[in-house]
Amino acid sequence: MPTALTDLCRHPIVQAPMAGGASCPELAAAVSAAGGLGFLAAGYKTADGMYQEITRVRGLTDRPFGVNLFMPQPELADSAAVEVYREQLAGEATWYETELGDTAGSADDGYDAKLAVLREDPVPVVSFTFGCPDRKTLQALDRAGTYTVVTVTTAAEARAAEEAGADAVCAQGIEAGGHQGTHRDDPQSDGTGAGLGLLTLIAEVRAAVRLPVIAAGGLMQGAGIAAVLAAGAAAAQLGTAFLACPESGAHPLHKQALTDPLFTRTELTRAFSGRPARGLVNRFLREHGPYAPAAYPAVHHLTSPVRKAAAKAGDPQAMSLWAGQGHRLARQLPAAGLMEVLVAELAAARDLLNPSGAAGTGPLGSAS
Repeated sequence: MPTALTDLCRHPIVQAPMAGGASCPELAAAVSAAGGLGFLAAGYKTADGMYQEITRVRGLTDRPFGVNLFMPQPELADSAAVEVYREQLAGEATWYETELGDTAGSADDGYDAKLAVLREDPVPVVSFTFGCPDRKTLQALDRAGTYTVVTVTTAAEARAAEEAGADAVCAQGIEAGGHQGTHRDDPQSDGTGAGLGLLTLIAEVRAAVRLPVIAAGGLMQGAGIAAVLAAGAAAAQLGTAFLACPESGAHPLHKQALTDPLFTRTELTRAFSGRPARGLVNRFLREHGPYAPAAYPAVHHLTSPVRKAAAKAGDPQAMSLWAGQGHRLARQLPAAGLMEVLVAELAAARDLLNPSGAAGTGPLGSAS
């Protein structure tokens, strides 16, 4: 089991955990085998489903990998707003010949059951999104030999993670695709530009805590990795860059949309899940984003059948096409090939930054 970030991977490249099927065992194993740190996303899975994926990764590689958990969410405060949204989405259900989903499910995503599995049969790394575990939980994972990472979007969240005993933080900039990992979902901050860009966030987090920082948000090429390492991050986390890989479990329409000229930009939206998440702007996002309530995960469950029916019908206009701001730079390469390209680009960028070659290694070792 790892005792520091340097034990996890040869190269300072982490494959982001992307819930919904993209971060499958084949992708995580391929990234880890190529010298990065692959991740499984346990969000929306049962504890047994998570365990089965862990078993599959272990059968594909003996390299370290991680598992990401969603923190339990508060009970829904305004169920009436969800019912209003249900009425607004009735036409979508009719068009795609499906029913809207049941929103009465638990908001804890099976958190306790998943933690029990990870304590009983530890994995090298566990990360957390949508909040910070308590000290007792992190200490239990530490005793099991697991390295812990908490996703943060502000310096205050980073301080909370350090105080709770996390081993590292993943600083997620506003550029990142998918859900923003804020510890508290505050609808008052929607549209105000409150989120921080990645380089500013790295600086603020490093000034606030002593923990190693994994940088996430819009990173697609080796030059971007070099930039965040130069800013003081210990590693870079890439999600959208790996989304297009053949090993990724993302839907083929999602992969194609990343570089399709039809999808020109991304936005943060609550349309699909009720929590701010960055995705490619499509019809569903444009039409329903302005009215979607702050009600995660109720809205996620409500829209799930429509999203699945749209995918089955071959229509990306009602799918949640999560993507970071750098999506146009996606490359359809096998995960090992993409790792090779990223490592070469990182080495070239370091040579430009340091032509004398005085510092040929980074926080996680040589990039060449």
